[in-house]
Amino acid sequence: MSLLPRTAEEFSSADYWERFFRKRGEKAFEWYGDYNSLCGVLHKYIKPKDKVLVVGCGNSELSEQLYDVGYHHLTNIDISETVVSQMKQRNAQRRPDLVFEQVDATQTGYESSSYQAALDKGTLDAMASEEEGALASRMLTEVVRVLTVGGRYVCVTLAQEHVIKLAVEHFAEAGWAIRIHYLSQQSQDSDSSSFALPVFVLICTKFRQPPPFAVLEMCQGEDGAPYRLASVSELLSAIKERQAYALMLQKLRGGTDTLSTPSLTLCHAATGRPRYTLTVQDSPPSTKVPRANHFAIFIVPQGRESDWLYGSAEGRAQLASSAKFRRLIIVAMHRDQEYEDMQAVQSELSPMVMELAPPGMPDNQQVPFLSVGGDLGWREVVGRGVSDITGQYSVEDVRGEDGHLYRRLVFMNNTQLVQSESRLQSTTTSSSAHKKKSKKKSKPPATDAPASAGKGHIVDRGFLCCTHHEVMVAGLAILGTEAIKNKDVLVSVLVVGLGGGGLPQFMRDFVPGVRVEVVELDPAVLEVAQTWFGFQTDDRLKVILGDGLEHISTLASQGGHSYDVIMFDVDSKDPTLGMSCPPPAFVETPLLEKVCKLLTPRGVFMLNLVCRDSSLRQSVMERVQAVFPCVFSRPIEGEVNEVLLCSRGGGQGHKPSVVPQELQQSAKSLQAVLRNSSQNASCTPQIDISAMLKNLRVA
Repeated sequence: MSLLPRTAEEFSSADYWERFFRKRGEKAFEWYGDYNSLCGVLHKYIKPKDKVLVVGCGNSELSEQLYDVGYHHLTNIDISETVVSQMKQRNAQRRPDLVFEQVDATQTGYESSSYQAALDKGTLDAMASEEEGALASRMLTEVVRVLTVGGRYVCVTLAQEHVIKLAVEHFAEAGWAIRIHYLSQQSQDSDSSSFALPVFVLICTKFRQPPPFAVLEMCQGEDGAPYRLASVSELLSAIKERQAYALMLQKLRGGTDTLSTPSLTLCHAATGRPRYTLTVQDSPPSTKVPRANHFAIFIVPQGRESDWLYGSAEGRAQLASSAKFRRLIIVAMHRDQEYEDMQAVQSELSPMVMELAPPGMPDNQQVPFLSVGGDLGWREVVGRGVSDITGQYSVEDVRGEDGHLYRRLVFMNNTQLVQSESRLQSTTTSSSAHKKKSKKKSKPPATDAPASAGKGHIVDRGFLCCTHHEVMVAGLAILGTEAIKNKDVLVSVLVVGLGGGGLPQFMRDFVPGVRVEVVELDPAVLEVAQTWFGFQTDDRLKVILGDGLEHISTLASQGGHSYDVIMFDVDSKDPTLGMSCPPPAFVETPLLEKVCKLLTPRGVFMLNLVCRDSSLRQSVMERVQAVFPCVFSRPIEGEVNEVLLCSRGGGQGHKPSVVPQELQQSAKSLQAVLRNSSQNASCTPQIDISAMLKNLRVA
């Protein structure tokens, strides 16, 4: 490929093309594909009887092949005298009516409206880099002039952004209909310098009168049904997406790479709405993979795409390792889309996913589709809304791996994260039946979900879905047996971050003497908690709308306020920080000192910490330990979360070397209190306090 231009500017140089064709000689050079790869689209838009102007013909065989199948009204023009002479000589005997002329495409001199079609294969791309696009604009203006009403400009192009933007805007402003066909990539040789970009065919049709709206369409392949786009920017974005996909394919075909896990979204052809997200996960070279296990597709059950196993890089790597395939494509289905059954999904995905196969896979290799339980899972969106702070959100019911139904709050700006989750229970389920169940053993049969889970189901307020919430509840045992068992002793709790309200509601419902204040920044979150997650305020459970940082600072400056427990369960909206919970400002030393000041002598500060950056975590731990002499850590199995339980060490400023033995007795007391307080409740607290404290360690 050494004959290709070194720089884009050379494309439009007449001197370059003179050198190019002299060096190439009479051998045909098929710029962006040959006749066989283009004929389907060309025959669709150019008829044999049409008078056709071939702009920048070069020494391509395309005009000769069109002539041989009945196109006898072709006028080929090129800026190079050498190539025009070569082509005239080459066709003098066999194709005497095939016209070749040395003509400047920007000023042809031909009569206006004298051609039914203009065919351009790469000439626009060559000119667009000259004079900041001015040369190409003059060529397109000339095309507009020489084409008759109903005439078509058919341009084969790589659709580089500056090229296609210039052409599409030019014809859109002129009121022409614009359609773009995306053709499959041409077969590539082993030369790493080969073109990786896909080929597009731009078809612009001249109207007598501009239509009242822009006609902008995209087609997949030569025969794909066109789908309409609303604006030039949407059309350009669709082109960029296909180019990115082609480049990704080139990389994937070059080998496996465990460090790179590219993903792409497949959209519905008619609506353009996202339908599937595919993530490529290659197994490490050290993984023992059966020789025949080249490639497999894993279908994530609906509603489960945010589970750790499917929604995190670590989880997907574990899934691929367990599946034991060289390459695993993990497929997530989108909300607001309908899927018939597993067979229909397989049929829909098969043509696309086969392009993602690893190199070296035999052509006749059977590719299995894997799933959990052989079905597609289940999800129902029960509510939607918009937060002024976080944007659009969705409340949806899903069926979990254990067969239970769950309600989730998901913000659309991060669909891989479940903001809040609660388990649902049937309204007909008796409280006595709940008492016989435990969190670990309760496993109903995985039957089909009801047509609408919201009907006949309520939130089970005795079940905490998040383990870190369970640990925080268990951390109340640090207050001591007397504070837990004595119903007349007030236990004041301040929680920063409401979510669905499951944690503060659990404490209010099942811990006697507790009074909970919750600070929540987003009014929409409070509305969601009350509407969809069974959250109810009263004299023992209050919500303050405002900034948690400001609220703590205000309380500390006013004085006269103290809490037995302060909990931080608030996430960061910035995914680039390496710490997703809490936001960095919540663990700065001045704020931690204010928190310590607000605690009673027996008080406990609880922090849900989610930090993937080891150095950042170390910095946070040093700041926390500098303020609180006694810090216990409880890692959450299978997750990045850990809960920090911090206190003043009994007021002695003493850092313990081990977890105190009396904590287990307090845990038993807390368990008994929870059990007794649920006797008159509609649900039972399903939590094992001792188990939650079992892996507690001194930080």
